[in-house]
Amino acid sequence: MNVDEQLAEINRGADEILVESELRKKLERGAPLRVKAGFDPTAPDLHLGHTVLLNKMRTFQELGHEVIFLIGDFTGLIGDPSGKSVTRPALTEEEIQANAQTYKEQVFKILDPERTTVDFNSRWMSDMSSADMIRLTTKHTVARMLERDDFSKRYKSNTPISIHEFLYPLVQGYDSVALKADVELGGTDQKFNLLVGRQLQSQYGQESQVVLTMPLLEGLDGVKKMSKSLGNYIGIDEPANEMFGKVMSLSDDLMWRYFELLSFEPLSAIEGYRKSVGQGANPRDIKFALGKELVARFHSATAANAAQEAFVQRFQKNAVPDDLAEVSVACEEGSMGIAHMAKAAGLVSSTSEAMRMVKQGAVRIGGEKISDPKAIIESPGEYILQVGKRKFAKVILG
Repeated sequence: MNVDEQLAEINRGADEILVESELRKKLERGAPLRVKAGFDPTAPDLHLGHTVLLNKMRTFQELGHEVIFLIGDFTGLIGDPSGKSVTRPALTEEEIQANAQTYKEQVFKILDPERTTVDFNSRWMSDMSSADMIRLTTKHTVARMLERDDFSKRYKSNTPISIHEFLYPLVQGYDSVALKADVELGGTDQKFNLLVGRQLQSQYGQESQVVLTMPLLEGLDGVKKMSKSLGNYIGIDEPANEMFGKVMSLSDDLMWRYFELLSFEPLSAIEGYRKSVGQGANPRDIKFALGKELVARFHSATAANAAQEAFVQRFQKNAVPDDLAEVSVACEEGSMGIAHMAKAAGLVSSTSEAMRMVKQGAVRIGGEKISDPKAIIESPGEYILQVGKRKFAKVILG
């Protein structure tokens, strides 16, 4: 591709490039760029939110550039304060190493292993003496640190900020110095840290890296950032049927966001999908295409086809899954309200949620829709209870 074509691919889905004119100059030299993205192994598995950056790294690989997947085993011990309203708890070194191993195993579901360098920032940070660290801290001021939105808010509200949290942006920035990065990728919440890298490279006599930020992918709720701790995530190691079902649970509006940030389809094809929906096509069929693409990427095309068929059988024809869980619920009164039954079966988190689901027409017993949120179910008995499209249980009342 020529430079303009490369920039078009690099810009796809990106939030901001600082500075694009500098990136153009780097590309015009014709030499492969060193493209870095760091991931702190703070959880044992990667989810689709992480793959937004991985997809962009893959784009750089396809354009012939060198990609560095940096595992922040040293920064992970500090804990990234980005977007945090309180000091986050530190992980143990054992937890960091265990999580880092799973990252190494999962990342090549997207990146080409032949064109990827996996590195650890402990390689240079562990050798840094206390004197070296003090010299590093002279490269930045407290006033500049307090320009960070999260630090500023915590300082103004008298919420504690630990000194070690100020070290995080400096260490992440120094990673770019150690790796001589030409480009660094990160989420929009990482912008401050990425810019520190530009500044430090200049102070160490290097050409400053270009910063490319990617949007944060909303989770299944369509509101908050995808996070395992919030339970609104799709893990890239999840079973094919589970992954497909979660994609199908996306709202029609959120589907387009996932297409933009996760799909490898050409932009022209995605625009064609939009036009077809505008002309009356069922969004569900378009969502099928997204679900199959993602499942095929992390499993196989055969698994993707099977997952769609299983979804159709289970949810469009109200078929009961083969692996139906059995739940025994004690009932001393001789009957039980539907809301209490759903909660006792573990299909909802509260009776109020169960009643809301009944009102929405999302609760069935034996395939029959329950319309009364105060419905009484007789005991003893066995019932196939369904809440929403994906939650089933065989409830034994006794």
